[in-house]
Amino acid sequence: MTTLASLLGTGLPLIQAPMAGVQDEALALAVARAGGLGSLPCALLEPARLEAALQAFSALPQPINLNFFCHTLTEPDADAEQRWRQVLAPYYDEYGIAPPAPSTAGARRPLDAATVDLLAAYRPRIVSFHFGLPDAALLARIKAWGAVVLSSATTVEEGLWLQRHGADAVIAQGIEAGGHRGHFLSDDLSRQPTTHALVTALARTLTVPVIAAGGVGDRADVRRLLDAGASAVQAGTAYLLCPEATPSPVHRAALVQPAREAALTNLFSGRPARGLVNRLMRELGPLSDRAPAFPWASQALAPLRAAAEARGRDDFSPLWSGAWPGTLAGLDAAQVTRRLMGVD
Repeated sequence: MTTLASLLGTGLPLIQAPMAGVQDEALALAVARAGGLGSLPCALLEPARLEAALQAFSALPQPINLNFFCHTLTEPDADAEQRWRQVLAPYYDEYGIAPPAPSTAGARRPLDAATVDLLAAYRPRIVSFHFGLPDAALLARIKAWGAVVLSSATTVEEGLWLQRHGADAVIAQGIEAGGHRGHFLSDDLSRQPTTHALVTALARTLTVPVIAAGGVGDRADVRRLLDAGASAVQAGTAYLLCPEATPSPVHRAALVQPAREAALTNLFSGRPARGLVNRLMRELGPLSDRAPAFPWASQALAPLRAAAEARGRDDFSPLWSGAWPGTLAGLDAAQVTRRLMGVD
């Protein structure tokens, strides 16, 4: 089977997972220079910010993965927003702050034609997606300049769909993976397999390479997943304690608590994502039909998060986390890359 290194031109079969809100170009560059594939999450970037990154990356000999979302963006539901603020009202009262006015600022947005126009000027070598693939016309434009296209699957059915619709490699996102689930054909979380099981099934089914994502915390995890049929692995949480990463202080503090439980929650964005359990998840339940649809749940939480974090508390913060990175704490991104690949 084709390896990630030969497909993408990297020295090592390792992708640093794109992680919105907890990284910038520095982490991607450090991983790329160490021989892995660094990634930049782009769903929250304004056009000027994205273009600055593209300019910086264009001078590099190493490729950088640019990651975009492919969800269908719906308009905020005013009734759902009001109900959500009523649920959060006791917390506003506790902190002595007023509920924020409804806003669409800072929302994660799907790839659109204007963004593809910007990308086309720089012709990035690797583009990846979450929640499926973009419109066929947009995808055709991206592939026309020779970009390698990656996308996440959480089931065999999604992997087959991605292969049929133009993905050059499929990221097998197991249930252990931190951050947002990449499902797009079904919302049934009971059908989400472990990374090892999903990699095994996809490697037997697909003709494109499979990349294992979820539960990659040390070299033994990497070996196990490569032995299961993965051509490469994608690690995210393993890099969160690196100096090049930018999680908040409360997020960093939570990550070094090995007994901290993780769960899937939709409270922070409206879509299931895996993170460390905090007060909001305990008191409202991690999965709730009271949270507005993705990506609108976060707007009402923003002032609560800011107020709590100012007091050193993570009560309302999304603490995305997969495999606990305990054995990698204190290492920089290059050292984590080499440790996972067994080359240090």
